[in-house]
Amino acid sequence: MKLYDLGPSGNCYKVRLFAALAGIDVEIVPVDFLGGEHKRPPLTDLNPWGELPILVDGDLVLRDSQAILVYLAGAYGGAAWQPLEPALQAQVAQWLSTAANEIQHGPASARLADKFGYDLDKPGTLRLSARILGLLEAHLARQDWLAVGRPTIADCAVYPYVALAPEGGIDLTPYPAIGRWMDRIAALPGYAPPPV
Repeated sequence: MKLYDLGPSGNCYKVRLFAALAGIDVEIVPVDFLGGEHKRPPLTDLNPWGELPILVDGDLVLRDSQAILVYLAGAYGGAAWQPLEPALQAQVAQWLSTAANEIQHGPASARLADKFGYDLDKPGTLRLSARILGLLEAHLARQDWLAVGRPTIADCAVYPYVALAPEGGIDLTPYPAIGRWMDRIAALPGYAPPPV
């Protein structure tokens, strides 16, 4: 199984983090992003979107970090990471959507602007970040994990860009419950730290 990967990418890190926590053996294939390797064959044959990560497991090719998390949890991680009961699956799925929407357009985009120089609406990313971090703080003040009372792929999907938020100029000190949640994730066996 191969993961076509970009080290600094939070979306790639989601997959690496989950694989490490779940003990899933994945061969990391670094991609020359600056050289545009992801925008031409053979990688565009795997993912016409020209984006990373890409997971190849035998004949199966997947793009999108949330989809990859769902697959790896179902195929290799077991019900501990992705519950089988529909109501519990839905609890996890709503956080996967949050990772792909509010987290992506808030903290992740703020990081893109500051760390990588993307021309984005930085004030807008900070407003979105404040909103989602406030909601996340309130949620985590009431429970230890995002869904179903234990670590799941929901935590793996949301954690990376929250942990990397300071690289987008976002101060996490006003969010103590988020800080405790991040500490709990970092204490899990197999934990892989965020990219630097």
